[in-house]
Amino acid sequence: MHKLWASTYKEILLLTRDIGGIAILFIMPLVLIVTITLIQDSAFKTVSDAKIPILLVDNDNGEISKTVKTGLTDSNAFEIITKDDENEAKELVFSGKYQLAIIIPENLSTDLEKKINQNVEGIIAKFGLEEEGEHKLIDIPAKEVKLYFDPATQMTFKSSVKNGIDKMISKIETQSIYKAFQDQITDDPSEVIFETDNFITYTEILPKEGNKDLIPNSVQHNVPAWTLFAIFFIIVPLSINIVKEKSQGTFVRLRTNPVSYATVLGGKTAVYLIVCLIQFILMLLVGVYLFPAIGLPTLNVSGRLPLLFIVAIFAGLAAIGLGLLLGTIAKTQEQSAPFGATFVVILAAMGGVWVPVFVMPKIMQTLSNISPMNWGLNAFYDVFLRNGSLLDLIPELSLLLAFFLITTLIAIFYNEKKNAV
Repeated sequence: MHKLWASTYKEILLLTRDIGGIAILFIMPLVLIVTITLIQDSAFKTVSDAKIPILLVDNDNGEISKTVKTGLTDSNAFEIITKDDENEAKELVFSGKYQLAIIIPENLSTDLEKKINQNVEGIIAKFGLEEEGEHKLIDIPAKEVKLYFDPATQMTFKSSVKNGIDKMISKIETQSIYKAFQDQITDDPSEVIFETDNFITYTEILPKEGNKDLIPNSVQHNVPAWTLFAIFFIIVPLSINIVKEKSQGTFVRLRTNPVSYATVLGGKTAVYLIVCLIQFILMLLVGVYLFPAIGLPTLNVSGRLPLLFIVAIFAGLAAIGLGLLLGTIAKTQEQSAPFGATFVVILAAMGGVWVPVFVMPKIMQTLSNISPMNWGLNAFYDVFLRNGSLLDLIPELSLLLAFFLITTLIAIFYNEKKNAV
């Protein structure tokens, strides 16, 4: 135990002598999490907080165009700006000044009504419900609602707009068909034969805390994600520390003492685990106190702190194990620093820190299962968003602990084999 404390004390001295390194370890993650959360917050807000201006050219001026305009306005997602000229709207969108222009064609409402009435009359004639006579078909050309999108617009936005407009127009067509049948079957407008209300509806059921729905926000997603990124980034200074000891001859002097390599790594593990926990505490403080002051949602940690610290400890151990292995294998700082930084970015990308795993290609979703950041992120989400218990965290915590043990054992065995006489 005395040897482990001596090794730990040595690491504390080395770390405290590098004020710039400590500042980078603690300050830069805070700047990162505030910046990213501010940028991404709008994606988690209600759409009424940030309306998207779109152009609407109404060449119909009928019931359908009124319904479309009302539906877009009621969605609280868009600010409708009317234009009279299609070419002007197209130029404004293609130049990037607006993301979308909707062009409603002429006579859309009247031609749709004619088409539906013609079809209904044809069906009724087939069943012999109207007087005999030749049912004449009139060629009514199909109508086309044009959508102009800014070339830089994301596919998800395009799909959501297309689906929304298609749903609105389909509902109008259905109601018009019911109305046409009713007009043909009965002369009494007050008699209700067809109900046009939706038979199938949907309700979103959210997890609850007491009587309050737990609605995910940008803070609950970004604090765990970028905390993990900061924790795993310590593999860079940790691996550089080990490489520096080897290049400066410190490690040779340590080998002359009756101290095992496992004890040396144990001292580094203890010190850098404290660093990870300090990073984690600072991140929580930012989420609880700073974010509300700058208009972001407050991070709710009430009743969750014990589980959150457990996840942070195991995630820190996984990051430390990776840093110990990298520092043991690398021969120069030029090898450890770039590789460590790049590898952390790769693990973050694979683990869902930047892009949710479910939107990744299938091969990347499979690869995400081997990223320790993905295990840690899922554990944090279990606590923040799924009201998970310690039992629910055991799979992810077991993987993180196994990763730490495996990487540390590989580092010890590699060192023993390399320095065997």
